[in-house]
Amino acid sequence: MEESRRSLPAALAEAHAGEFDYRDGAGVDFEPYPQFLDPDETADWWRSWTGNPELDGAEYRVFGQDGTGGYAAFWLVRAGEPIERQPVVFLGSEGETGVVAPDLGSYLWLLADGFGPWEAAQYPEHEHEPQPDARLTEIAQRFAPDRRRSADEVVAAARAEFPDFDTQIDALCR
Repeated sequence: MEESRRSLPAALAEAHAGEFDYRDGAGVDFEPYPQFLDPDETADWWRSWTGNPELDGAEYRVFGQDGTGGYAAFWLVRAGEPIERQPVVFLGSEGETGVVAPDLGSYLWLLADGFGPWEAAQYPEHEHEPQPDARLTEIAQRFAPDRRRSADEVVAAARAEFPDFDTQIDALCR
């Protein structure tokens, strides 16, 4: 993949530029990448994660991970739409899955409300204590003022739009 295709959208790069406060497990468990994961690395991981050597994970653009190695990614499911309009998903190291935001703008508001991809995938059964983040709120307001919603509204909208995501992933696994 050419280097420019590995570049993150400006809003995502800016939101991920700061550190996420883990707070000994009560905060956000997320380690963003400075660019999208290389497609060959994505393919290797996807084949290993699903146990399916026929897959290449090309429909995912991985942009970060949690502390256990679970990945956050854009899921390129909306044909012809730019990456900013694609849903954000979490694919955990222990098989956890979930659509966590319908698009980049909603994902920015999820972050602003104190949730990372893992916490959103586990919602409402999470142990962290969300704390809104002023820096991330400013970024979300600037890049996506029309997408403003609380974290629970973002997660609910994502799950409502893609109710079969977990089933679809399970069907790919061997």
